[in-house]
Amino acid sequence: MTDRIEVQRTIAAPAADIFAVLTDPQGHVAIDASGMLQAATGEPARKVGDRFVVHMDREALNDFPMGRYDVTVDITEYEQDRLIAWTILGNIDPQIGHVYGYRLEPAAEATVVTSFYDWSAIGDKWRAAGIFPVIPESALRATLGILDRTVRRGYPQSTQG
Repeated sequence: MTDRIEVQRTIAAPAADIFAVLTDPQGHVAIDASGMLQAATGEPARKVGDRFVVHMDREALNDFPMGRYDVTVDITEYEQDRLIAWTILGNIDPQIGHVYGYRLEPAAEATVVTSFYDWSAIGDKWRAAGIFPVIPESALRATLGILDRTVRRGYPQSTQG
């Protein structure tokens, strides 16, 4: 078994349009296939170290009775229109240490988008809990489908002239 999932989808849109959704806290909510992300507050990410808050509802997964709670998205990798990755900071100790992200590669009149979820650096406490992966591969694939649809519908408006 691996501690990382990667899925790809080719989206017929410029990388800048896709990246605009992925850096926007509201974009995270708009494309979430798990149903856990309910709302977000904060500014779009522009660099490593940027953070925003996501308001969650774990009942959407119906696996643990956590109800509603907030997490902080902490950007750990950032390359404009190419790469964004983040870890989740919550009110738990120790922090979990799993990483989510997207790589974008230009293709002919499209962008190849790779969504990844990596839990290789989680602590022993979390590994022993046996709850990983929290999000299955099918949810990552579904999120890419929603991302495709969201970008094609024009959300957000392109930052390109």
